[in-house]
Amino acid sequence: MLFRSRERAQRLAAVADRCTGRAAPYISLQRWVLSAYLDEICRHANQRLDQMTAGRYQLQLSDEGGRGGRHAGLGLRVLDAYTGDAREVNSLSGGETFQASLALALGVADTVQAHAGGVQLETLFIDEGFGSLDPDSLQLAMDELDRLRAGGRLIGVISHVAALRERIRVGIEVTGGAEGSTARISGLA
Repeated sequence: MLFRSRERAQRLAAVADRCTGRAAPYISLQRWVLSAYLDEICRHANQRLDQMTAGRYQLQLSDEGGRGGRHAGLGLRVLDAYTGDAREVNSLSGGETFQASLALALGVADTVQAHAGGVQLETLFIDEGFGSLDPDSLQLAMDELDRLRAGGRLIGVISHVAALRERIRVGIEVTGGAEGSTARISGLA
């Protein structure tokens, strides 16, 4: 009887150690679940990022963060199809970072919708970042936003980039002045 109690206690301790990340693979159950969600978010994000970068970049989960590290199981790297190498996401340029961030935000929305039992996230607001894009990247990002809009989502863009005015049919233009700001609706015919 004592042997069985000790054996049971050891098994329970092993399960507890595994769930808290104190045993291989040194990732807590909580981080493992979050990592599974992040993997799904990346799958959705990569569909969008592929379009916005003309197939150049894909996001990958990374085990970086080390054994039991604060970020173990929750790291991201970017696979660059031009070089064939995976590299740190902080090595992306400002425009590429914006594209990856936008793709991740859309991936989160897609994942939430998939798990929310029919709840639709129909509105998306994007505040800046477009100024960091070169003309070709801006075109690809706007094409992706146009696809979302055509799919029924309302897309709000907050930006100072003049080239966006050509692509956005209706907007609210805010102009600052000495006595305060004024707003006018533009593009209504």
